[in-house]
Amino acid sequence: MNISSWFVVRRELSQNKRTILGICSFLLPLLIWFMVSYVPFVWHPMMRINKPGGVDYFQIGMLVDKEVFAEEMDNMKSAKQALPEGAPANPIYLPAPVDVAKALYTGFTTPPEQKDGQWLHQSLWHSIKIIFSGFFLSSIIGVPLGILCGTYSAISRLNEPFVEFFRYLPAPAFGALAVAILGIYDGPKIAIIVIGTLFQQILIIANTTRKLDYALIEAAMTLGANRFKLLFHVILPGILPDLYRDQRILLGWAWTYLIIAELIGTTSGITWFITQQARYQHFDRVYAAIIIIGLLGLGGDLILALLGKKIFRWDRPANKE
Repeated sequence: MNISSWFVVRRELSQNKRTILGICSFLLPLLIWFMVSYVPFVWHPMMRINKPGGVDYFQIGMLVDKEVFAEEMDNMKSAKQALPEGAPANPIYLPAPVDVAKALYTGFTTPPEQKDGQWLHQSLWHSIKIIFSGFFLSSIIGVPLGILCGTYSAISRLNEPFVEFFRYLPAPAFGALAVAILGIYDGPKIAIIVIGTLFQQILIIANTTRKLDYALIEAAMTLGANRFKLLFHVILPGILPDLYRDQRILLGWAWTYLIIAELIGTTSGITWFITQQARYQHFDRVYAAIIIIGLLGLGGDLILALLGKKIFRWDRPANKE
């Protein structure tokens, strides 16, 4: 195999190579996780008690540091009592992949343990509604304003200095204010996602609009296009593929604000599920919920990418993805 063919500068890889590398990008982290979980000498800083022996506070299944276990072994040897037995293990906050896979399955098939708890799929659906509600509201404002800022210098100078200032303000800082205005239910959560994505959206879309070939605009104006036709018949069609890609990226940002947004007065959603499971140290379920969020985000992005190929058949960047 020619190794150099994999590292050609700025040349498109074949479909087979892209597929192999895409699979490896997931397999490598999984391999590391499996090694850390199942190969004792890789890490395993703790011992899981199998038999407590003469140590009165040891219990079967209990995790203790290796130093503590070794110290108690010496104590029991000195006292000539039954020696404890244990196996190397990782801390409780790092469950093994198989345990997480089981938790992922049982999360959809086992009723919640708490009376006020929600099924995993109910929590996910509630969070998805929060994300898309916030992103939809953000796009209603951000997309038109971004296009106008990228088209007209006067609108840009009127809006972008303030937008540049506001985008550096952390969205979670507005949590208390959002609760005071919108109450303790879904309103503040949606508001945090809007604040977290709107101002970035305006700037990114304005920059995308400015990249449109000015020769197209000049040609339209020469042919007598008014402002309305210029916007809707030249600029918007010209930037539509790039605008679509921008929205895909910004939707990913909305997912990153989800956990922060749902910490505000939350009694539902995936954050509530994660918080409840962490409280009872069910970290396998915590990892399962986090993985589900990633799978939903990645799956949605792949669907949007495929949809983009169908819609923008003439756009070369869209068909490279």
